[in-house]
Amino acid sequence: GETIGAALRTKIGIKPIYISIGHKIDLASALYWTGKCCRGYRIPEPTRLAHLAAGGNLIA
Repeated sequence: GETIGAALRTKIGIKPIYISIGHKIDLASALYWTGKCCRGYRIPEPTRLAHLAAGGNLIA
C-alpha cells in the first residue's frame, strides 16, 4: 500500500501529531516543514497561534 500519513512526535513523552500529504506536497516535505514550525510546543506555531486567536487568548 501507499503511505499517506505519519505520526510525528515533537517532544519525548508527548502524544504525536498526525501529518498527511496534501495538495502539491509529499509526506517527506510535510514532515520536514511541520517539524520546522514546532517551536517548543506540540503543535506547529501557525496552528497554535490560530487556535489562540480564535479563543481570544492571543496577546499582541
